[in-house]
Amino acid sequence: MPIILFTTVLTLSALYAPQPLLPVIMQTFGVSRSAAAFLTTVSFLPLSIAPLFYGYVLESVSPRRMLRWTILLLAVSEVFFFLAPNFVSLVMVRLLQGLLVPAILTALMTYVSLVSARKHVQRAMATYIAATILGGFLGRAFSGWVAGVFGWRYSFLVLAASLLLAYFLLSRLKGETRLNLTRPHPRMILSVLRRRGFLPLYLAVFGFFLVFAAIMNFIPFRLTEISEQATEFRIGMMYSGYLMGIVASLGAAWVARRVGGEMRALRLGMIVFTGALTMMLIPSVPVLFGVMFLFCGGMFLVHSTASGLFNRCAREGQGLVNGLYVSFYYAGGAIGSYGPGPVYRHWGWDGVILALAAVSLLVLAVLMSPGPVAAATEKG
Repeated sequence: MPIILFTTVLTLSALYAPQPLLPVIMQTFGVSRSAAAFLTTVSFLPLSIAPLFYGYVLESVSPRRMLRWTILLLAVSEVFFFLAPNFVSLVMVRLLQGLLVPAILTALMTYVSLVSARKHVQRAMATYIAATILGGFLGRAFSGWVAGVFGWRYSFLVLAASLLLAYFLLSRLKGETRLNLTRPHPRMILSVLRRRGFLPLYLAVFGFFLVFAAIMNFIPFRLTEISEQATEFRIGMMYSGYLMGIVASLGAAWVARRVGGEMRALRLGMIVFTGALTMMLIPSVPVLFGVMFLFCGGMFLVHSTASGLFNRCAREGQGLVNGLYVSFYYAGGAIGSYGPGPVYRHWGWDGVILALAAVSLLVLAVLMSPGPVAAATEKG
């Protein structure tokens, strides 16, 4: 498990490392701010589509084998990023990374579910998700620090070396004892979606990450509206609540036991999530800062509980189940990252919050429906 967690942290670090460096990349290559930001966008686009293919492939290819080769390719891509002579080269490398990251994430989730005893899957998936949160945070923080000391390119050289180490460490992983290799067929996707309660749960995943991504993307604009002291550093500190996700993820199994099951934990998380969202209507920076901890805590409680629930209920086809999970998750994020823009322009921040609250309430309604309850109560 330590090797898996190390690989997970590095993968998410690679995904988010360029974000704090976008201004210096913009200056280095003489591109616009929107063009520099496209480095993030281009890597996210494949995340909502590629996991379907990778989950499909994992029905006939070992997750361990897939992990090793995709991590090696990701390490090579970081070297290309370090050597890139122009901005177009950076975009092409990020597109490649956007194709590799979902393969790694799907393989990681599948491997964790396969090597964990069924009764411990919830805890294992919560630990995995905590590692993704830590990776996202460390990727941004570490790349900014390395860039300040040695120059922005060297952040990616360090990442390449670290990923190469992960490649060698992954050779020590034990085999997946519960993987049943089958000949893939396109109808397998429909088969997963037809399982009782799965489609409503996937739609809930789509909805809650849509709301989360929207807030993460548009809260800087809100801060500049209500505070003249909203510097880049203070805006960055607003995301400190993101680390609350580690606590929520690691405590998800405990919460589920305390409240009487996974479905109740999912509903509790969504209630906290929705309540924190509506509190963002208050035009106060300190309130927003505090509410972000509740908001992120609720979101990652739902995220970790839902991923564990899917893997516990999946009697077979874990690769495809996890591929669909990642696809629905990032499809919601892709829409949430830009969809609220027109709403913001016409109805302001209050309009955005009310629209997102409506989505959040729909997710809660889905979690109250019979389908997800039936899926959660199946022994699998």
